[in-house]
Amino acid sequence: MQEFALAFLGSFCAGLVFNVRGYKLIYTGLSGVAGWMVYIGLLHFTGHSILSIFAGSIAVGIYSESAARLLKSPSTIFSIPGIFPIVPGIAAYETIQFMAANDMLNAGGKLVETLAGAGSIAFGILLVTAAFRILTKPKLNKNGLYQK
Repeated sequence: MQEFALAFLGSFCAGLVFNVRGYKLIYTGLSGVAGWMVYIGLLHFTGHSILSIFAGSIAVGIYSESAARLLKSPSTIFSIPGIFPIVPGIAAYETIQFMAANDMLNAGGKLVETLAGAGSIAFGILLVTAAFRILTKPKLNKNGLYQK
C-alpha cells in the first residue's frame, strides 16, 4: 500500500511542477498509480523489468488518453507525470556509478537496461496514442466533410 501512495505522490508532485491545476491533479496522481500497479504486478509475475515497464507505460497511456477525453484536457498532463514512478532512474544512477568506478563492463550492461527501459516507455505511450488516434479518427460524410 505504501508503494501505491508513493506512486500517487510522485505523479501528483510532478503534476504540480507542470502546472496542472485543480481537481485534475488527483487524476495525474492516479495515472502514476495505474502504471505502478501494472508494473509491480507484472514484475512480480515475470521478473522481467523491461516487459513490466512496457506494460506499465501502456497502462499509463490508456489511462491518460481516457482521462483526457473524459476531462476534456490534453493527454500529456496525465501521461508525463504518470510515467515518473516507472522511469528506470536507479539503473541510470548505477550506470554512472559503475562508470565512476571504471567498471565499464557493468556500466555497459546497466546502460543497455536504462535505454531499453526508456525506449519501452516511449514505445508504450506511442502505441496507445496511435491506437486512440486511429480509433477516434473523424469520419467523413457523403459530401466529403467531417462529421461531429
